[in-house]
Amino acid sequence: MQTFSASPAWVLGSLWKHRILIWELAKRDVAGRYKGAALGVLWALFYPVMMIAIYTFVFSEVFKLRWAGGPDSKTLFATMVFAGLIVHGLFAECLVQGPTVIVRNPTFVKKIIFPLEVLPWVTVLSALFHTAVGAMVLCLFILVTQGQLSAQALLLPVLFLPLVLMAVGLCWFLASLGVYLRDVAQITSALSMVLLFLSPVLYPASALPERLRPLFDLNPLTPAIEQARGILVLGEPMHWGTWLIQLGAGFLVAWLGLLWFQKMREIFADVL
Repeated sequence: MQTFSASPAWVLGSLWKHRILIWELAKRDVAGRYKGAALGVLWALFYPVMMIAIYTFVFSEVFKLRWAGGPDSKTLFATMVFAGLIVHGLFAECLVQGPTVIVRNPTFVKKIIFPLEVLPWVTVLSALFHTAVGAMVLCLFILVTQGQLSAQALLLPVLFLPLVLMAVGLCWFLASLGVYLRDVAQITSALSMVLLFLSPVLYPASALPERLRPLFDLNPLTPAIEQARGILVLGEPMHWGTWLIQLGAGFLVAWLGLLWFQKMREIFADVL
């Protein structure tokens, strides 16, 4: 019987060994989403531009909202919300796409030599593409509205690393679970919406009641969202202690997800 590596080193080892394959599959996945559209991949740029324009108009002109604890700016509320949505969007896309990663690619399952463990990496890389586009639009918006962009913004890829590890770990787990339980895709779609409101996306974490703060801090999106806002919008330094804890937790989730995936993959072909 063929054996598959599930060592902790293989979490990143699989990414490095099959980096060319993952890159090509991710490009195909992104292009496939916009296939046949008149604007093609430009829709990935048009959508965040449109959304940040709408948020700015609605929050500043219609509701006239101001962000608690921040400088008095008409565009700050929209900027803070959009920064939170970028972080949530990365995680949510992986949650929604994860359960169907294997189900959508039955031909790969039947190829004995194909490294199935790369498919969740393809999903995460595809989600990162949209995250990167959204982040570039936000940086440009901040530069236009505030006249400057903090050098701390360069740390955004580093900030996302723990979240990426956690996302690929969940993708490994959900991909294998989705082969046997097709309802998982419906559950994660609902969960992604619930997570939007249980994360400080539409409100600052400081607005939460003190008795609920420890519970919300367990949400991996909470520190990522708060730090993204800090380094992008407010020019605050990274909280490296929090980041290291998140990195360790992300790597643990990734390894456990890989462990589960490698254990279950042997009977994928029988189920599909």
